[in-house]
Amino acid sequence: MLQTINPATNELVGEYREHSFEEVELFIQEANIAQNEWKTTSFEYRGSLLSKLADLLEEKKEVLAELMAEEMGKPLKQGVGEVEKCAWLCRYYSKNAENFLKNEQVETDASASYVAFEPLGVVLSIMPWNFPFWQVLRFGAPALMAGNGVILKHSENTTGCALAIEQIIHEAGYPKELFRTIVVDKDNMKPIVQHSGISAITLTGSTRAGKVVAAQAGEVLKKNVLELGGSDPYLILEDADLELAAKVCAQSRLINSGQSCVAAKRFIVVESVHDEFLKLFRQELNSRKVGDPTHDETDIGPMARGDLRDELHRQVEESVKAGANLEFGGNLPAGEGAFYPVTLLTNVSSGMPAYHEELFGPVAAVIKVADETEAIAVANDTNYGLGAAVFSKNIRRAEKIAAKKLNAGCCFVNTLVKSDPRLPFGGIKDSGYGRELSLFGIREFVNIKTVWVE
Repeated sequence: MLQTINPATNELVGEYREHSFEEVELFIQEANIAQNEWKTTSFEYRGSLLSKLADLLEEKKEVLAELMAEEMGKPLKQGVGEVEKCAWLCRYYSKNAENFLKNEQVETDASASYVAFEPLGVVLSIMPWNFPFWQVLRFGAPALMAGNGVILKHSENTTGCALAIEQIIHEAGYPKELFRTIVVDKDNMKPIVQHSGISAITLTGSTRAGKVVAAQAGEVLKKNVLELGGSDPYLILEDADLELAAKVCAQSRLINSGQSCVAAKRFIVVESVHDEFLKLFRQELNSRKVGDPTHDETDIGPMARGDLRDELHRQVEESVKAGANLEFGGNLPAGEGAFYPVTLLTNVSSGMPAYHEELFGPVAAVIKVADETEAIAVANDTNYGLGAAVFSKNIRRAEKIAAKKLNAGCCFVNTLVKSDPRLPFGGIKDSGYGRELSLFGIREFVNIKTVWVE
């Protein structure tokens, strides 16, 4: 049995029987039959169902936010925002998918030649707990619009969210066989990844999990897209608007209780403004309220699981032992739940976990540097490459750094890194490969087919 535990109270939320391989195999077979019919439907019809899904998400956003709070500790107001963003995403692809996938004519010496975009088949989606609706739909909406079927394997601790997603998608009018949720322990996924009825795989999760699934998919030459961890650097240059930088940096570090792959993790501050930025940053971090995720005033809920809190605390303790300054936080609180205090580390340097590892929780690591050159070098001194941000009043200077000098898939100027349906999202290096969202995301799971006619 798989269990979901309320991370704020440690109470059992639900128990779910794991599907057998035979049951999953039947789901895959049925999904392929349904997808073979689905791919013949019009974009207009597919879009109408996706628009209906958007309506249903908005109707149910409060209930779905309560489910996220219960299963993984997301504050209610953030849960509502997540569902609203999913509805926006659905309407975006409902409107734009046909144009993204229309044939592209290419002038050659043929009578006619063009590039066509055909669905791959049934795609296995392995999703994480931290944004349990957004992560699924940012892949699922374009995949369905492209004519694919979906088998969803969600994180065990958000099984209720996974089943709710399936129910809403079916309620919107999609064939039930086309989108199925499977309840399977992560250690039993290899035969499913390698099943002949699965055409491709997408995974959002840790770098370790990505390497495992990529290796399994590679054994059978299966297309896969990986959106993995990040240790996003935020560069605060000597001409930055420090009040803006401190506010945005705190927001980015603490969103989703600090549990976001694209959250700010390392704050790289030029020495001449370090002390002033730190004063403002401290104030912003301390203004956020940690508490019950079901209370409206709560900004930061518990971490999603106790083991995740233990790992974060290890990183903090080892960084302090290695010479980092613990400005505040860093202590395990008494009482029930997987709560962790907002924590600020300064004097962070190479060799510390806070410098090299992803801190997946409400812990900020400040690194002092001499100048822009060192700031860029430290920002790129990482195995990750998901997002990065630069703060400077000189917009042309900051844009040049973001566009040309930072090694990441998403680089922002004077604001926090975020995903947007209109722009591609993904990383490089240990942050994965491939892209989600925009035209590039919907084209990840299609056969880009050359057609030549004499």
